[in-house]
Amino acid sequence: MFRTISQRLLPRCTSMRQKHTLPDLPYDFNALEPVISAEIMLLHHQKHHQTYVNMLNQTEEKFMEAKEKNDLKTMIALGPMLRFNGGGHLNHSIFWQNLSPNGGEPEGELLEAINKDYGSLENMKNIFSSATVAIQGSGWGWLGYNKTTKTLAITTCANQDPLEPTTGLVPLLGIDVWEHAYYLQYKNVRADYVKNLFKIINWKDVSVRLASAKQ
Repeated sequence: MFRTISQRLLPRCTSMRQKHTLPDLPYDFNALEPVISAEIMLLHHQKHHQTYVNMLNQTEEKFMEAKEKNDLKTMIALGPMLRFNGGGHLNHSIFWQNLSPNGGEPEGELLEAINKDYGSLENMKNIFSSATVAIQGSGWGWLGYNKTTKTLAITTCANQDPLEPTTGLVPLLGIDVWEHAYYLQYKNVRADYVKNLFKIINWKDVSVRLASAKQ
């Protein structure tokens, strides 16, 4: 039986993948000054995050080509690139939302959880900051939610390893300590960068993520 053109193209069309795109910032590049300069935000978002998106799309295309050929060796070899660039895209997409020029303080269930698991907001900040500043090389500090124990947890991930696939924790708040996130402004004083970043945390976003993680 002859197939129509649309029938012949249908399998290919249904398998087409929507490409990842760079998310818009929810504020202007200069909105987080003086904590983070407009120059850093522009480079971080437009150059670094965009590169993760581009490389993720390229790697996924190669992975799908290998999958169609049943080329398991190539699929496995592409794993680290998927993890690195996919993690970079996921991590930064959370990071931009975690920040706000309005700052503020945690409230409601989030503040209750912080007090229950860490005694106080200041104690949580100190533990979070110490762990994040101590990261060797590049990585991320995270406040996550453990669905099994129903508690908050502070941990770190190397490079661009995404929190949930790596640890099982649901990401609530991430701090990027790759040097491109702060070096132009803070040089090698990572501790000052982390300390100041708490002035612009979007605690409403963190609260929404906590509520979603509890569902």
